[in-house]
Amino acid sequence: MPTSALALVLAAALLHALWNVAAKKAGGDQRFALICAIGVVLLWAPVAAWVGGDAFRRWGWAEWGLIIFSALVHAAYFLALLRGYRLADLTVVYPVARGSGPLLSALGAVLLMGESISAVGVVGVLAVCGGVFLVAGGPGLWRRAHDGQARARLAAGLRWGVITGALIASYTVIDGYAVKVMLLSPILVDYFGNVFRLPVLLPPALRDPAGFMQALRQQWRHALVVIVLGPLAYILVLYAMTLAPLSHVAPAREVSMLFAALIGGHLLGEGDRALRLFGAACIAGGVAALALG
Repeated sequence: MPTSALALVLAAALLHALWNVAAKKAGGDQRFALICAIGVVLLWAPVAAWVGGDAFRRWGWAEWGLIIFSALVHAAYFLALLRGYRLADLTVVYPVARGSGPLLSALGAVLLMGESISAVGVVGVLAVCGGVFLVAGGPGLWRRAHDGQARARLAAGLRWGVITGALIASYTVIDGYAVKVMLLSPILVDYFGNVFRLPVLLPPALRDPAGFMQALRQQWRHALVVIVLGPLAYILVLYAMTLAPLSHVAPAREVSMLFAALIGGHLLGEGDRALRLFGAACIAGGVAALALG
């Protein structure tokens, strides 16, 4: 992986971990997702207009169809992630989602986009996914399974983490194809993806405007973090995809686990920090192997 691509991925990883902590602390639902989507559309509109110019006017059915498909998958991903955060710990949901996502993304890139991955790269992918188990709690997962309430919370975290990971893999392959094959601007891919999420997220809010306004008053600070950092993190990743194979970039993103393990354990009081940092170190080693491979 080129150094420039790795630098973009590392910067994106820190931003990604920070906005996920904000989303966890918000404890929001589809109303929070709508607040974030509206905020992104408003705040990032000047950037999209400056970068896009009249480029999007030349898009045909294939380009718009891909963007709309990506938007639907992204909306489903964010709703699944928020539900997981409401039902379980960030340090279970986040690593399971971020660990299963790149494994499936790399597989999709190899099978659907004709990419290849070296033996060192395979080791890197496996190290990333193996570290996920430790970051999610490691052997402590089995100890917690004996307590009924903890078992239910753990099961919810694993379930929604896997669902979120599958959606991560889906939008990663879709958006990777958009920027690598169709040569669409990463900024426009992310921006119009948010625009087309609005029709999906608006109907529930329109049925309960008072509930939406209450969520806005309570969660706008956390939403602002997501609005600013979320698109920036993903745009950096999309640019990295234009410089390196998707099958390398997707797993390399999981160095964010190093930041999430530390931030989540410290700010959210979710224990086993030493074990989770060791798991994050395994993930970082896997990322290094991907960079070399």
